[in-house]
Amino acid sequence: MTETLREFLLEYSHAKDEDARDCIEAEVWRQYGAERTVLVLDMSGFSLLTRRHGVVHYLSMVRRMHETVRPIVHEFGGSMVKFEADNAFAVFPEPEAGVRAAIAVNTAAAVENAGHAAEFGIQLSSGIDHGLILLIEGQDFFGDAVNVASKLGEDLAEPGEILVSKAAADLLPPTSKYGGNPVEFSISGINLDALSIKY
Repeated sequence: MTETLREFLLEYSHAKDEDARDCIEAEVWRQYGAERTVLVLDMSGFSLLTRRHGVVHYLSMVRRMHETVRPIVHEFGGSMVKFEADNAFAVFPEPEAGVRAAIAVNTAAAVENAGHAAEFGIQLSSGIDHGLILLIEGQDFFGDAVNVASKLGEDLAEPGEILVSKAAADLLPPTSKYGGNPVEFSISGINLDALSIKY
């Protein structure tokens, strides 16, 4: 988080009235607001692997995931926002680029896995949403699209599955070659409609 944003948030928390808070919020959105597609990738089964093989094994696989994901995100016109533990967070201009990147990551992971023993296999779950977010380039991002993509990728998608929110799926071009199965979830009191991408 930038020092400027910290100052805005502190000022917001001390504002005396709603009008003052509205002005601060408008300025935060002016400086940091961006409409983007959010991709959240989560490595599956890592708690069990860490218990079985230890933290060095875990860290070596996380490093391999980073090396696999980063160039693919850039190849499809995206930007890495951050890596956190066994998760990767990226943004793209539009949903199709995010879907294509997620497919490419899964394909690359499968190729990479073929050269390693089973306990070194990387399995990724993906969640994608699109919307207006607060984006601090190269540091962090916040907003409903981040939350939805995280729920889909970290909590709901199966290993190798790509879940795209209805909002993002509706923005895929009509000529898009990616089909999928509609799915519905209810998690943390939130109902989510999504598309499980076939590839």
